[in-house]
Amino acid sequence: MTERYIGLMSGTSMDGIDAVLVQIEGDALRVEAALCHPWPADTARTLHELCTPGENEIDRMGVADNLVAREFAAATQALLAKAALTPKEIRAIGSHGQTIRHRPALGFTLQIGNAALLAALTGIDVVADFRTMDMALGGQGAPLVPAFHQALFARPDALRVVLNLGGIANISVLPGQADG
Repeated sequence: MTERYIGLMSGTSMDGIDAVLVQIEGDALRVEAALCHPWPADTARTLHELCTPGENEIDRMGVADNLVAREFAAATQALLAKAALTPKEIRAIGSHGQTIRHRPALGFTLQIGNAALLAALTGIDVVADFRTMDMALGGQGAPLVPAFHQALFARPDALRVVLNLGGIANISVLPGQADG
């Protein structure tokens, strides 16, 4: 069975929303379209301000939560237009949201991007909140990175180490046939 999914991500640089449309059939994954949707300057400024403690954070976060969802919806609509597809042709959106606080040492991480509003605006089911379970299980809040690295770079005949360097660095050790 062939299904299409959209992935949405905005990193700690907050330079834009990366949107990708993939088609999955069995174990095969094919990228059909991708784009970077820039943040409006005022929204980027609001997001940067939320990354550090300040006044009236809860109200500002609530407003930003909806702003992020609306921009994620705009990125989704632009991606669908680029691929000449409709929302009915997409199985689900995976939305990482925008991280505004990530404090593994304190046991919490916080991403915003109102998944319910994103689903309502796009007419597509949304899967979100990827980090919190990983942290609850003792991880650092990057559960998708190791699985992605394993799928893309693992080889049974060789040890490989993958460094994903961004706002937060992730290292995946892929041991091959070596004892782990």
